[in-house]
Amino acid sequence: MTEVKMAVDRTNVKQALATLRQDPPLCADSAIFEIKNNGDWLYQGGALPIKFCTLFASILNRIEGEYYLITPVEKLKVVVASEALVIIDYNVDAKGGFTVKSSINTHHYIESFSLFTVTEANINVMTDRGVMAKLNRACFYRFINEFIA
Repeated sequence: MTEVKMAVDRTNVKQALATLRQDPPLCADSAIFEIKNNGDWLYQGGALPIKFCTLFASILNRIEGEYYLITPVEKLKVVVASEALVIIDYNVDAKGGFTVKSSINTHHYIESFSLFTVTEANINVMTDRGVMAKLNRACFYRFINEFIA
């Protein structure tokens, strides 16, 4: 590729990126996505396949306690019953960090034990983009036995 062609390509990319909004507008006042207490995702009341849940989770954000799917050009509200993700497994590394896996097959890294919030009913942790997750029952009891008891 020539230097002139690369410069034109960079200019086109910069122009395209400049058109993207930092805070895209809300598309609708009501939510068309819902995440149930058990981690199931619904789209307009119907179950969403796991592969789409995983995809949409990559653009899920929590802003001031509210959940949104955010792309460079639009933002959609998401109703979340409790926490957006349900953790079904975790591993601890040598540095004390946790790799967690959700019920929709997303993986997240938690830097330390101190980032988990433990209550009598739940163990919660904040993941990427402020999204909250909770440990499922099996992970809850495993976590209690390994780190609390």
